[in-house]
Amino acid sequence: MPATAVLRSHNAFDGHQRGFTLIEIIVVMAIIAGAALLGVMAVTGGFERMQLRSATQDVAANLRFARAQAIATGTPQRFVISPSEHTWEGAAGRQGRISDKISIRFFGAREVQPSRGQGAIVFFADGASTGGRVQLVVKRAGWNVDVAWLTGEVKSWRAETVPP
Repeated sequence: MPATAVLRSHNAFDGHQRGFTLIEIIVVMAIIAGAALLGVMAVTGGFERMQLRSATQDVAANLRFARAQAIATGTPQRFVISPSEHTWEGAAGRQGRISDKISIRFFGAREVQPSRGQGAIVFFADGASTGGRVQLVVKRAGWNVDVAWLTGEVKSWRAETVPP
């Protein structure tokens, strides 16, 4: 009878199996994939392009917010951008900063500029605006954020290859 007991203790299902669980394998694969992605992005300038896209979305969202605030409150709202300082100010006291690696160009009505070197877009209670464009550029990649003067609609789109 003792021989049987010894055989049972060496059973393959007694909880002492060797190997990896599926979760461990998935975690390792995710870490490898993440490291590879970071490596590729570092080599191809992906971080700067990610910053560019993020900054574009941030500017567009805050322009849309300023328009919505103008409509909701019935009072004009101003979005001001300072390309040299890489900052912007929007409705309801919102403020932001854009990475120094990103070049900023503003095209808009000179009549509403708060001061030299700053650009502004004003949104009115009916949703219309003074219109304008904020162009964000990294190396030769760029995004435009356009604001239609008649409707105040905000659109962002990839710019053509931007000259240096």
